Amino acid sequence: MAAALSSAAVIATSSSSSPAATIRSPFGPFGSRGPFRHNTLSLHGHHLSRKWSPVRGTLLEDNEMKVAVEDSFQSKSFVPDKDGRGDSNGDSPSSSTSAMESWTIKLEQSINVFLTDTVIKILDSLYHDRHYARFFVLETIARVPYFAFMSVLHMYESFGWWRRADYLKVHFAESWNEMHHLLIMEELGGNDWWFDRFLAQHIAIFYYFMTVFMYTISPRMAYHFSECVESHAYSTYDKFIKDQGDELKRLPAPEVAVKYYTGDDLYLFDEFQTSRPPESRRPKIENLYDVFVNIRDDEAEHCKTMRACQTRGNLRSPHSCVAEDESECILPEADCEGIVDCIKKSVSSPEKLSQR
Repeated sequence: MAAALSSAAVIATSSSSSPAATIRSPFGPFGSRGPFRHNTLSLHGHHLSRKWSPVRGTLLEDNEMKVAVEDSFQSKSFVPDKDGRGDSNGDSPSSSTSAMESWTIKLEQSINVFLTDTVIKILDSLYHDRHYARFFVLETIARVPYFAFMSVLHMYESFGWWRRADYLKVHFAESWNEMHHLLIMEELGGNDWWFDRFLAQHIAIFYYFMTVFMYTISPRMAYHFSECVESHAYSTYDKFIKDQGDELKRLPAPEVAVKYYTGDDLYLFDEFQTSRPPESRRPKIENLYDVFVNIRDDEAEHCKTMRACQTRGNLRSPHSCVAEDESECILPEADCEGIVDCIKKSVSSPEKLSQR
């Protein structure tokens, strides 16, 4: 993921010149059983009000390697129902949703806006024209949310509160993908300065504990924050490609990028892209331009996955089920939302949380 985290960024495609784009349901056969509704997006930028502003995590969809975007995450677009699974249509608030719940969602989003805007101001002041160093810092901390999520889920598993393998598989694959982004930036010299390494590593430590705390209290908030980060990462790489595209096409691709994107074993590469069937995306790597195009599109896939995770139980691994009848693939699994919900369910119905 990369650079400047703007809460109100509206992302344009790298190759589309159309003033608007209509988005299909991005989760395909692997997403929500109730598909999200999408609107038409004007690709001209605009800004949100900071007063209880709806954070615009974006929903992205690839069409033959061309990624279109909509600013889909309005404050009403996630309305939890009485079962806690949520309604993503956003047409009208659910009658079963309390005013307190709606207020909580707005508060979570506003905090995310403040956090992302703060980070962007700091990074802008430190890395105005040092692109690779900036990318190195951001990719160093990019893996943090995913293994923070896994840390909490492993703890819940130890207590018998949670047992959903898809989340652990997908989050590990996301971390694996971000690690290769980091290796690419290191090969490009982004970690040459001691200051950059020191800053990135210490931010990562702080970010880890912050994400663990946030995910423990509200997984929805943690996933939404990561969606905002990933959506802006997409826009930042997209801008970099447009600005530096001609030069990038003349430079060779790092060896680590060629091995990662064109290797024989791409299971984990398919695993983090939860909105598309396995083997449906096979990148070409001929130069450095292709590398950054694929990093950008990886961030789009992360954004879609984080968007899906905001509805509890919505995440599905692309490799989890091959049966035509989806009901054959559903296994009883322990499930809870945040530590308060886990404790409450373990006390009230421990047998449900311990089933496989």
